Amino acid sequence: MQDEKLSFEEALDRLERLIAGMEKGDLSLEESLRLFQEGMELIRHCRKLLADSEYRVEIILQDGEKGEYKAD
Repeated sequence: MQDEKLSFEEALDRLERLIAGMEKGDLSLEESLRLFQEGMELIRHCRKLLADSEYRVEIILQDGEKGEYKAD
């Protein structure tokens, strides 16, 4: 999966669709595990994006201006 290129909103939307699909209960065990793994990757990706955004906000608040910030 290429979750590194997904925006926060795109990753969250995909995660919500995965959950909805799993809640139906009509997936095989193997497919459920695959979707669970993808969901965990999406969660990690979203957490990283949130942490990066939080860091940017802290920098802005400390500097009182935008300054330069480069994400990894």
